[in-house]
Amino acid sequence: MLRSLKNMFKVEDLRNKILFTLVIIALYRFGSHVPTPGVDFEAVQQLQDTAGDGGVIGFLSFFSGGALTRLAVFGLGIMPYITASIIMQVLAVVIPKLEQWQQQGAVGQKKITQWTRYLTVALAILQSTGLAFLFHNGGGGLFGDLQIDLIPEFTVPRVLLVVLSLTAGTALIMWMGELITQRGVGNGMSLIIFASVVSGIPAGGGQVLAEGGNLKFAVIVFLALVVLVSIVFVEQGQRRIPVQFAKRVVGRRQYGGQSSYIPLKVNQSGVIPIIFASSVIYLPVLLTNVLPTGGVWDSIRLWINDNLLVPDNFVYITIFGLMIIFFAYFYTAITFDPAKQADTIRKQGGFIPGIRPGPQTERHLAKILSRITLPGALFIATVALLPQVLLAVWNVRGFEGFGGISLLIAVGVALETMKQIDSQLMMRNYESFLK
Repeated sequence: MLRSLKNMFKVEDLRNKILFTLVIIALYRFGSHVPTPGVDFEAVQQLQDTAGDGGVIGFLSFFSGGALTRLAVFGLGIMPYITASIIMQVLAVVIPKLEQWQQQGAVGQKKITQWTRYLTVALAILQSTGLAFLFHNGGGGLFGDLQIDLIPEFTVPRVLLVVLSLTAGTALIMWMGELITQRGVGNGMSLIIFASVVSGIPAGGGQVLAEGGNLKFAVIVFLALVVLVSIVFVEQGQRRIPVQFAKRVVGRRQYGGQSSYIPLKVNQSGVIPIIFASSVIYLPVLLTNVLPTGGVWDSIRLWINDNLLVPDNFVYITIFGLMIIFFAYFYTAITFDPAKQADTIRKQGGFIPGIRPGPQTERHLAKILSRITLPGALFIATVALLPQVLLAVWNVRGFEGFGGISLLIAVGVALETMKQIDSQLMMRNYESFLK
């Protein structure tokens, strides 16, 4: 890999793609510091200090590289696009038209991409409007006891300006990500998330060192390295299901007869279950702002504030872990359909050795998928909860950069990007650099 990193700059075309990607990422990070018009900068500084304590605001700021707590133009980050993509994948299971587009190849994918863009803009408008009201009303309890008003001049034109700025920022990020995918190296959306996550590591490390001291800092760095190696091992792990294709004669030519395999990754769903679980677990927190006052409603609000607003609470850790495991199974079931895969193998004249085509192949694939999803789900749940456990034991805050979510994203994106670079080096007859 080190030779690949050194020699990829020797190929002019590949070097230009890498430089183009770096320029776009630099522009994205610059936009993450450009403030939205009409925002109180002193209140923004207070909010950034609050975000350093973790919790809801810390998580929301995590995927935007701190742009949300600055209420910057790129404050929403790429999350509306990710949410829209996930919604489109889920809808493809229940809407026949979307499933038909998925089967049409490049033409259908182009239609799905276009509708994903429309949905991204709609979600950005809704989220930016909600954030404008939330940040004006002191965060609705998300800032703790602080009452921070980021938009003191709360008029209709000012709110429209904030909503327009945040929505335009999301649309611009989406365009930049597609530019990286088309003209750069790697997946543009993934690299933008990678840049956001990695940008918080230095600040997180400094806060850990300041609050925990040298010993705790050294232990956390050591654990982060162990988790890093474990993530690489699990991300590369896969179960290969052999598939044999029968021989068939067409005219004077013989087709088939070769062997292949279906690669099933241990962590089939990636970091998506963590994003799903984090969004769902904070939904009750947001809904407490609209609950009536008095009676049982105050008890519900108090329980939510005492348990779901505190990341080092063991009730929070338990619920969060169970939801990650559930969404790992849920998302894997959406992305890999054993019935469809078995039907595809049958149509291509293939079969799994020792298993009959059709329903038996479907049950066989479903059984294997269920078995390998459990250790994958337990692994990502453990990795995601490791920061919360240490937070509860040591009472050290603000080390999301060393946490499992950031490492999962960073390792996954880095591995995929290096695979694309290696394949482009091989296409240009530079196999000797990869040995």
